[in-house]
Amino acid sequence: MTTDNATHHQLERSLPEVDWTALRRPAYTPSPAAWEDQVLYFLMLDRFSDGREQGYRDNDGNPVATGATPLFRFPDDAYAADRAVWADAGDEWLGGTLMGLASKIGYLKRLGVTTLWVSPVFKQVASEEHSYHGYGIQNFLDVDPHFGSRQDLIDLVDTAHAHGIRVILDIILNHAGNVFGYQFNPDRYPDGHGGMDPRWDGAAYPVAGWRNAQGEANIPYTTVDPGSSAWPDDAVWPAEMQAGATFTAKGRINSWDYDPEYVEGDFVTLKDIHHGDHDRDAEGRRIVDVFHDSPALNALCDVYKFWIALADLDGFRIDTVKHMEPGATRYFAAVVKEFAQTLGKENFFLVGEITGGRDNAYNLLELTGLDAALGIDDIPDRMDYLAKGWREPADYFNLFRNSALVNKSSHVWFGKHVVTLFDDHDQVRKGNNKGRFCGDEVNDGYAHVKAVLGLNLCAMGIPCLYYGTEQAFDGAGDNDRFLRECMFGGAFGSLQSTGRHFFDEGHEIYRFIAEVTALRDRHLPLSRGRQYLREISASGEPGSFGLPRMIGGRILSVVPWSRLFANQEILLAINTDAGSERAAWVTIDASLHAGPGALTCLYSSDPGQVGTATAIEARNGRSVWIAVPAGGFVIYG
Repeated sequence: MTTDNATHHQLERSLPEVDWTALRRPAYTPSPAAWEDQVLYFLMLDRFSDGREQGYRDNDGNPVATGATPLFRFPDDAYAADRAVWADAGDEWLGGTLMGLASKIGYLKRLGVTTLWVSPVFKQVASEEHSYHGYGIQNFLDVDPHFGSRQDLIDLVDTAHAHGIRVILDIILNHAGNVFGYQFNPDRYPDGHGGMDPRWDGAAYPVAGWRNAQGEANIPYTTVDPGSSAWPDDAVWPAEMQAGATFTAKGRINSWDYDPEYVEGDFVTLKDIHHGDHDRDAEGRRIVDVFHDSPALNALCDVYKFWIALADLDGFRIDTVKHMEPGATRYFAAVVKEFAQTLGKENFFLVGEITGGRDNAYNLLELTGLDAALGIDDIPDRMDYLAKGWREPADYFNLFRNSALVNKSSHVWFGKHVVTLFDDHDQVRKGNNKGRFCGDEVNDGYAHVKAVLGLNLCAMGIPCLYYGTEQAFDGAGDNDRFLRECMFGGAFGSLQSTGRHFFDEGHEIYRFIAEVTALRDRHLPLSRGRQYLREISASGEPGSFGLPRMIGGRILSVVPWSRLFANQEILLAINTDAGSERAAWVTIDASLHAGPGALTCLYSSDPGQVGTATAIEARNGRSVWIAVPAGGFVIYG
C-alpha cells in the first residue's frame, strides 16, 4: 500500500522524481466486461459530504448516531433560509471531502450505483476563492487540501472497490488554472478600468509573470527553482508545466464556435495548454492523421498515468474535449489505455465532454478513440422534456440509431458509446435559465421524475445519475451554483435549507432508483439490448396503431419501448401525463411471441401492478394491453 505523501516536502516537484517502481501495486482492479452494464453517479466533491452527518447508515448498513448535522425533514426544514444569503453561500468552498465521500459508499451501493464519477480533486490556484469545482488546477500532482490528501483519495478508491464500485476521476487536459497574468497593453482590449480584457485575436500576448498565492503576477515567467519560495503555492506544478511553450497565451475565448479560437483561447481565466499541432493543407484545414505532440502533452500523459498507478482508478472523464486538437485527444487516449493495460485494466474507460451536438460527438469519438461521449446536447434536452410531454418520442429514440452518420442502411447501435443524463452541474444547453429536473415548477418536475429516471436507467446508453436527484433536489436560477447544492446541508442545502443533510434512504425517489437498478442488474437486456420505440393504439383495431407522437404541441400518453437481447424481450413504458393513468395496446415482437402467452409486470411505480400478467393478443402482429400510472414507469417481461 502506498503511504501518505500529503505533506509538501514529500511531494514530487517534477516528473523525474516520480518513483514508478515504488508506486506500482502488486495488483490492480480489473475493468468491467462492459461499461454499458454500469450505473454512473456524478458528484461534486465539495458539495457531497463533510463526514459530520448523523442519522444516516454507514457503509455496512448500521445507523450512525454521532455527527452534528441532522437529517433534512420536509416540509419543516424547506425554504427556511434567507434566499440571498443562501445563494451567496453557494459560490464558496463549503467543505465536502474525500473522507466524507468514503463514508457514504454504502449509501451509493444501496442506491444501485456501480461507478462513481468524482469531480476534479487536484490542487487549485490559491488566490481563486471560488474554485471549489476543481477545474482551476495549480498543481497537477497534488490533491487540494480542501478535499484532503493523496492518501484520502487512495482510501476512497479502495473503499469503493471493496463494495464493488469503480471510480472515474474528472480530469483536465485543456487548461490549467489562472496561473499567470498578461501584460497590460492599452492598444489591445483595455477594459476601461485601468486594466485589460485579453481576448483571442490570433496573436499571443506577452506574459507579466506567474501568479503568487495572492494572485499577483510578479514571478518571472520562466522555469522556477523548485527550492525557491514559489513552491508549493505559486506558479504551476510539476516543473515541466513551467516551460515557456506550455501555454498558448492568446487570451480568452470570445467566440465559442470559431475554430481555431475555441481551441487556442483561454477558457475564461483558465489558461489554455498547447498540446501540439496538426499539419495543415493548402486551405489551412487540419490534416487529422498528422499530429505533432508537445512536451506539455507528454507531461500531462505522465501526470495522469501517475494517478492511475497511485489510486487504482478505473477511468477518466475528460473535460472540454471540444476545445482540444483531436490529435491531442487521440494521443492521450492511446498512451493512457496502453499504460492501464500494463496494470491489468484492459478496458480503462475514457469518456469525453463533447459539446456541439451529436454529429460532432460521434465524429470526435471516431477520430480520437475515446470510449464514450458525454454532453451530447440533444440527449439531456430530449430526455428531460420527453418525460414532461414536450418532445417527440421518435426524436429521442432515434438519437441512438446512427446509421445515417456511418452511411449504412442496416441498424448500427451506438448506445454503449453515450453516457446519458438529464441533470448535471452546468447545463450549458440552458443558457442562464438553469434548473434541475425537479426545480421545473412550470411542468411540476417532481411529478415526472420517475418517468425521466425510467428513461435514463432503462433506455439505451450508459446511465449517469447526478448527485441529489435521488433526493429530489430542486435547484434553479441564473447561475451554475443553483445546480450544486450540498448533500450535507451546510450553508447551502437543497430546497433552500441550511444545516440539514440529505442521505435519506427512505426517500421515495431513492427507493424508486434502488428498485429499478436492482432489476437492471438482473436483466441483461436492460443494459445491452437493442432498442425499439413501439407502436400503440387505444382500441387495438387494425389500422389504428402508430408510434406515440405529440398532438397540439404536447404528448400525454404511454410511451413504450422494447429492449431485445438474445431472443428475450423486455417491454418498458413511461406515462408523460402526470395527472392521470394512461393505457394502450402496445406492439411487441411477433417472432418472439408467436404462440399464446402473457407478459408479467416486473416493476411499476404503482406497487399493486407488480406480478400481474397481461395476455398477448393477435393485434398489429402481437400486442399487449398495459396501463401506466400517472407520471409513472412500468417494466414487463
